[in-house]
Amino acid sequence: MMESVFFVLGLGLFLGLVLCWGFRNLPEERWQMVAALPRKKREHGSWQGLNLTWYGLLSANAYAFSVVILLVLAVSAGIPLAALVILTALFLAVTVPSSRIVAGMVEKKKATLTVGGAVFVGTVIAPWLILLINQTLGRYMDFSISVPVLLAAISIAYTFGESLGRLACLSFGCCYGKPLKECSGLTRRLFSRFYIVFTGKTKKISYASGLDGERMIPIQMITSVIYGVSALAGTWLFLEGFPRAALMETLFVTQIWRVGSEFFRADFRGELKFSIYQIMALATIAYGSMVVWIFPQSPLSTDLGLGLKALWNPGILLFVQTVWGIGFFHSGRSSVTDSKIFFNVVRDKI
Repeated sequence: MMESVFFVLGLGLFLGLVLCWGFRNLPEERWQMVAALPRKKREHGSWQGLNLTWYGLLSANAYAFSVVILLVLAVSAGIPLAALVILTALFLAVTVPSSRIVAGMVEKKKATLTVGGAVFVGTVIAPWLILLINQTLGRYMDFSISVPVLLAAISIAYTFGESLGRLACLSFGCCYGKPLKECSGLTRRLFSRFYIVFTGKTKKISYASGLDGERMIPIQMITSVIYGVSALAGTWLFLEGFPRAALMETLFVTQIWRVGSEFFRADFRGELKFSIYQIMALATIAYGSMVVWIFPQSPLSTDLGLGLKALWNPGILLFVQTVWGIGFFHSGRSSVTDSKIFFNVVRDKI
């Protein structure tokens, strides 16, 4: 039990430090672009630049951290490493593109992403991917993965990823709450000292809603904290042998908060008053509850040391780095901003 407690406390300390840094710095203008790469020569010696964003870097960090948590928890539960790598690759191959596809269908925009849509797709396909692995690789290697156990590990990993992923939203200025000036008196009083102000004309909150410089409900920060606490609680439940409880706790907290938080957001969520994303969140809860009821689960005993040891494998390290690279390539290239780059020689240093 103490091993689980210290692991959760260590994760909590790490998460708290990262979130505090992000809350303090990322809404500022300078934390939107990581770099600009020259792509095409323009007139007068300038170059058209490709902007690489902190949104992409922080999203890639969240992807990689989620995969690490998934591997540690799943291996500690006795799930074979080879099966996990294959399943993770298949899962990401479906959910990462779906974040753009679903957002395009709901919001009618090409250059936008939605985690909510990806979560819904992932929840639907995850049990059947596990059964596919059991019927193919499982028969060959003589193992059978418990669906509730692995779903619990996936749900915890997702919740951690969402908590860290909201830092990307702070950097890009998306998924923003309502301006305090448009809120009721009670809400304004509640957030009179706890608000957020974004700066920078290239942030989404500026070009989409003209709300840069305004005091806003810090919905991204609140979401990060709620999801972070939920993920830590789920981790402890999982390591103590309660995967069903861990799955339902993280599933209910994240999806109920997704439904509720939408009422405090000002960014475009589709034409409906009760958005498609809220409907997806409720459907995710219903579907996940049905899966827990359908699939049996034998008693679980975990070995955290075995899970941590699995990370010190060159193949696993390369796999996590590959996930990070694909994540950054997918979400780090800005398609809604441009840059103009000039190069010159510093004469006094020749």
